Amino acid sequence: MISQVSLLFQIAGIGIIVAIIHTLLKQAGKEDMAHWATLIGFIIVLIVVVENLADLFQQIKSVFLFQLIFLGGL
Repeated sequence: MISQVSLLFQIAGIGIIVAIIHTLLKQAGKEDMAHWATLIGFIIVLIVVVENLADLFQQIKSVFLFQLIFLGGL
């Protein structure tokens, strides 16, 4: 539960930082750089989510393998 909350805060923090950078760059007249900053922020969040999905699938796999071993022993 704690890791889920920290993951949400991490993603929200990245989003806030990217939004601030985007706003500052847009006000400075560098809209192209602002769009690149948003894209890079999105890619970073996507990598974080994919890594955590890989952990989730590994946990699901271990649960089902444990059940198969346990039921196979009966």
